[in-house]
Amino acid sequence: MSTGLRASRRPWGLSDSTLGMWLGVLGVAVFALTLPVTRLATGTQEAPQLSPWFVTLGRAALAGMLSAGFLLSTRSPWPKHHHWKPLGLAVLGNVLGYPLLLAYALRVVDAGHAAVITALLPLVTAAVAAWLLHQRASGAFWWCAVAGSALVIVFAVLRSGGAGSVLGFEWADLLLIGAVVAASVGYVAGAQITPELGAERVICWVCVLALPFTLPGALWLWPTGPIAPSAWSAFVYLGMFSMWIGFFAWYRGLALGGALRVSQTQLLQPFLSIVAALPLLGEPVDGLTLAFAAAVVATVVLGKKLSRPAAAPSPPVSRPSKEKP
Repeated sequence: MSTGLRASRRPWGLSDSTLGMWLGVLGVAVFALTLPVTRLATGTQEAPQLSPWFVTLGRAALAGMLSAGFLLSTRSPWPKHHHWKPLGLAVLGNVLGYPLLLAYALRVVDAGHAAVITALLPLVTAAVAAWLLHQRASGAFWWCAVAGSALVIVFAVLRSGGAGSVLGFEWADLLLIGAVVAASVGYVAGAQITPELGAERVICWVCVLALPFTLPGALWLWPTGPIAPSAWSAFVYLGMFSMWIGFFAWYRGLALGGALRVSQTQLLQPFLSIVAALPLLGEPVDGLTLAFAAAVVATVVLGKKLSRPAAAPSPPVSRPSKEKP
């Protein structure tokens, strides 16, 4: 077997697009727990636990220390000059913007409500990818993206169930929408430099770059009052998995499968979050949730198929003017 063929082989014989899709699903599964676990860490307005600022800075500081150890142990080279801008965008989006806005919102709304608002992530991420990475997809793909997002919006409306408002838009919902935008920019910025740095080094450099202000900030805001063990356990999960390990799979998936297509796996995230909220927070799961989950999965599968590049047309075969005897 030639060296070129051996180098192109992926685990289990999967193609880049298929492996990228599965890594995206793994990352989404890790991130899906972020909503209920964040609410577990911060508590509610009536029963507060860790402050949103401490959760934001502390989880990034924990991931930053793990990242520093990884970069030193692997003797990773410093990022090049053109890497710093995407790394800075990822810091603003994934280290600060998304976690902080999410933590404040989850003090007010439950994880199920937050899940259906943040379900807009796939469409926003795809739009940001098209803008920053100049990726293009067919019109059918965009219809699948819009259809999937429309499904989760309808789901949100149905779950809001009256109370005199649709979706109950208030300041917490605006925070969640801001979190969606911040996360999308961070995701795509990280994917932009993953082919050069590698998925593991991207998130590690993002966390290390933020460490000079996240670590002092976390120590300054260290809680002095009693905190429930469940809140501390949730905090550790956020730092190790949501802020670090999950991105290993996510960035690699975006790079291998394409940010436009792999971003569609985020449509699964709200439903995984709602299901996870049952054992973690006691929030119920109903048949409506399961029905919409099945419909959204269908848009993900269809979008994956429609986003495959069309095969190049075969060159025309010239016909001989006369038959040979």
